[in-house]
Amino acid sequence: MYNNIQTDKIVSVNAPVFEIDGKVVSFENVDFGQETESRVLRNGVVEYQLSGTVQKQKDLLLKIIFRIAPDNPILRFCYVLESTSEHHLTKTTGSDRLKYLSVNLKDYHSKTDIHFSEFNASSYSYNLVEHDLPDSYFENELTAMGPILIASNDDSSLLIAYEHGSQVLDEYINFKLKQCMDIELNAVKGNYWDGYILDNNNDFTSVWFEIGMVNGNADVLASHYRTFVLKYMSENMMSREPYIFYNTWNFQERNKWWNKKNYLSGMTEERMIKEIEIASQIGIDVFVIDTGWYSKTGDWQVSKERFPGQLKNIKKMLNDKGMKLGLWFSPQAAVTSDMFLENQECCCTVNGEDPKAHPVWETEESFQMCYVSKYWECFADKMISLYHELGVTYFKWDAISQRTCSDNRHYHGNSSNSLQECDDSQAFEQVRYLCKIVDKICAACPDAIVDFDITEPHRSVGLAFLAAGKFFLVNNGPYYSSLGDPSYAPGGGMGANVFVFPGAARARVCREPLGYDKWIPSVLFLTHYLPDDPIISQTINMGSLILGQNGIWGDLLTISHDGIQYMNLILSKYKQVKYDITNSTAVRVGIVSGSPEVHEKIYKNGKGVVVLFAEAQGQYSYITQNKVDSDFWATEGVDVTMKDNHAVIKTCFEMPGAQIVFFGVK
Repeated sequence: MYNNIQTDKIVSVNAPVFEIDGKVVSFENVDFGQETESRVLRNGVVEYQLSGTVQKQKDLLLKIIFRIAPDNPILRFCYVLESTSEHHLTKTTGSDRLKYLSVNLKDYHSKTDIHFSEFNASSYSYNLVEHDLPDSYFENELTAMGPILIASNDDSSLLIAYEHGSQVLDEYINFKLKQCMDIELNAVKGNYWDGYILDNNNDFTSVWFEIGMVNGNADVLASHYRTFVLKYMSENMMSREPYIFYNTWNFQERNKWWNKKNYLSGMTEERMIKEIEIASQIGIDVFVIDTGWYSKTGDWQVSKERFPGQLKNIKKMLNDKGMKLGLWFSPQAAVTSDMFLENQECCCTVNGEDPKAHPVWETEESFQMCYVSKYWECFADKMISLYHELGVTYFKWDAISQRTCSDNRHYHGNSSNSLQECDDSQAFEQVRYLCKIVDKICAACPDAIVDFDITEPHRSVGLAFLAAGKFFLVNNGPYYSSLGDPSYAPGGGMGANVFVFPGAARARVCREPLGYDKWIPSVLFLTHYLPDDPIISQTINMGSLILGQNGIWGDLLTISHDGIQYMNLILSKYKQVKYDITNSTAVRVGIVSGSPEVHEKIYKNGKGVVVLFAEAQGQYSYITQNKVDSDFWATEGVDVTMKDNHAVIKTCFEMPGAQIVFFGVK
């Protein structure tokens, strides 16, 4: 049974069901003791542990770990199955037989399946999509992927979710819809392997689940859930900070395709020092040096050739200017690296074939390493050592795809399991091990941020990683092949990349995923905008960036003095209300690329921002839905008047562009 502070209603959650030693075992009859263990986590959440034995099988122990926020209705929990004698999780039907929970929804007339991992090929980005679940879906006992399922009636709303990361049509967990209006949250594949041992030395720990109820409709529920993700889902709170990030990679690609040089020819200490100077003038908080700063993958030692000062001069300059250092990493280890030579058995193998080494961005040939092996801890320790040695606090993880290993010597199967089962298990476990790595880093380095690059398909996108870090969502955007054009840059572009020029086009693509912000704060989806001149383009890009995605992607040395000063002006206003914008529930009017397209991010104290975009010429008016602070600042050409504590905004667009109005700024 579950209820919470936001409603007096109760929902019954049925107990998990496992297949153990070939028999289905329900945990509905567990003798839970009266004593519970508790502790307060770094984010103020209180964790409780409740343990009990199965009435008919006393050597099996079920532990439920609950995490409860002091003022939020979303409850987080997971299961730990333990045993004092040897048992095995089995699959007599050939597939996972594990039901995590079930809930009856007959009292709710509206049900919605919320997807996180639908990859939009046109924008080349993941998007949040809401799918209605009509009664016919229950009558025909279809499935819903989630990871969030919500149900509403006239006076309350319910949320059930699981923390993992599945691709559309490659599900590891799903919701089974039943004719009786039950929903069952079931394992699909990879959640365990056949013969998984339970004994004194081995337990089974589930993914985390979430459940919450509120009085009110789905929008009220979404607002509470958004706050839960921002403040209470993760203990690694620096990942939620609304920093402004800069990444060097866009220039590296320009240098390759426009200047006909190597990707790494501009990756030098001299250039980085020049970029840091301009970045500080713009208002960058985190300066990220992308691939090429190292001599070889795996060991991650600074390249003496490209950085004679071993990043010491760069780190001192960043410190002096109040900026943080970020670096790029991947799951590869170079052929001659100590990391590979000491962990050769952790190399990824697929279908029993010998692994192959490949060059990594003009550096030494490298092998792909499996994080679901003892390598996870070696990698975590390496990140921690770099935090202390180089002062890096932002770790950008790239090129981590699912289904990269079926080796039965690792932590995702054994010699009795098929290659397919080991492959499924590795794909399932990969994101959980990524979270283990992040949690170990952040426990040792509390101000660290880890960012998982999901700029390509086939990466684990869901709620799991957001409990540890954040996502790197869009860098280049669509390729020519994404738009059905097999050739490279027939009319310009940059190599295979299409939207690489100043103006409105690329910013439209990058704003498409702002739909996540209804449920998940956009600060957790780092997306990079172009800082290039002219001012009209900078207004479009900065106006998009400050809605929460907070990334800058460009060639800083080509920006004019006026452009630098203008962006600094916008970002200095933003920083006065950045927490208000981050905390606020988004109001969106119009579609992305429509006229007008309005984004209102005003917190309950009246502080925040309204950004208007338009493609068509003409006069536009907008009245804020929220009450606003009387102090405001607006870009040129905007008229703002106050009426009953709401702002009436009027402006004229002579060409595609943007207008920005900050409230609560000086």
